[in-house]
Amino acid sequence: MRYIIRARLARGVALACIVAGPLAGVSAPAAAQTKVRLMHVEANPRYVAIWRNLADTYQSQHPGTTVELQFLENEAFKAKLPTLLQSNDAPDLFYSWSGGVLKAQAEAGAVQDLTEAMQADDGAWAKSFTPAALNGATIDGKTLCVPLKMSMTGFFYNKALFAKAGVDAASIKTWDDFMGAVKALKTAGVTPIAGGGGDKWPLHFYWSYLALREGGQPAFAAAKANEDGGFTAKPFVDAFAKVKELGAAEPFQPGYLGTKWQDTLALFGDGRAAMLLTFDDSANRQAAAATDGKGIARDQLGIFPFPTVAGGQSKGDETFGGVNCWAVSRNASKEAIDFVRWFSGPEAQRTMAENGMLIPAAAGADAALKDPIVQDFAAQLSRSSFHQLFLDQDLGPSVGRVVNDATMEVVSGQMEPEAAAQEIQDAFELE
Repeated sequence: MRYIIRARLARGVALACIVAGPLAGVSAPAAAQTKVRLMHVEANPRYVAIWRNLADTYQSQHPGTTVELQFLENEAFKAKLPTLLQSNDAPDLFYSWSGGVLKAQAEAGAVQDLTEAMQADDGAWAKSFTPAALNGATIDGKTLCVPLKMSMTGFFYNKALFAKAGVDAASIKTWDDFMGAVKALKTAGVTPIAGGGGDKWPLHFYWSYLALREGGQPAFAAAKANEDGGFTAKPFVDAFAKVKELGAAEPFQPGYLGTKWQDTLALFGDGRAAMLLTFDDSANRQAAAATDGKGIARDQLGIFPFPTVAGGQSKGDETFGGVNCWAVSRNASKEAIDFVRWFSGPEAQRTMAENGMLIPAAAGADAALKDPIVQDFAAQLSRSSFHQLFLDQDLGPSVGRVVNDATMEVVSGQMEPEAAAQEIQDAFELE
């Protein structure tokens, strides 16, 4: 609608100038500019500069289109977006975690169904993405966003602090191994894990990954189908029992319940904690968040997969993370769709991959990955037998809040595992 109004105004101005031209010697103005507005979660200045350079490249190739980028901190983004989507001031394109939140936005009529556009010309646009990425952007048979990246979580660790405590990361295969490493680090006077309880969602990674290790894909399939007790089934309760065990070991820094995510990255980057369960692109993020702007040197930074659990039903290679994408708001112009098609295409995603920003969703763009750490995560994804989306997104916004809250209460000793699992099941049934 904004584009239509601007176009009408531009035609009116042009007509006035044509009438006045012979008398005043004024030529007709250039064609009206179309503004494409994109809103993203980003705090890394280096990444922001790369996004901007890519947008500038597109602008230079498409005269008449201006791309406006807005970057917000994670929680500010989540707080502001719902209000914008209910108004006429929504961004044309916005960063999405797919899953239940995106589904709810689509059901509310806030985003466009891109299935027809993706499947046009024998599915040319759809085929430009890896199948797993496109599947993550497709809900109930509808492609509701444009894939940007694959992501997963895993443990980053500080090699110097591990050496101080005599811990060998390569030996951490099981949950018992992991808890042994926590104990050894504490004994050596090292804070084992940087904890981000202030935003809650960083700690839900532990329960989610443990549940995946306990029950594998079958447990999640049954729970989402509300079968076998749903989220009160044994794998989910057992996962909470291990979260309780972790909290009782006091592995996090003092005051972790109030520590925001950016501060958690800084804590780890400053060398004040040995481990961080985080996203695949966090090598750069910890450096940007660190007090000195450099963080842990690459040769002192390592990663290892989330451990398996004794007696678990998983295959051990399942991964937990996301398929992040660009959602197109209901009033976005065709120019916005043209831009996001280019912005998510192989050329732009190769640039992002070269700079270690992401594991690209565009087919073939992962060949540009240079960072050994990101390559390792990409390799894990390629071997994964099942990729579970972040639960606080996958299960919908209401259930997601309960997942985050319940995990916080269990890890801090305020709730028992059975009660936490029941709360999630109750929320799921009401969704």
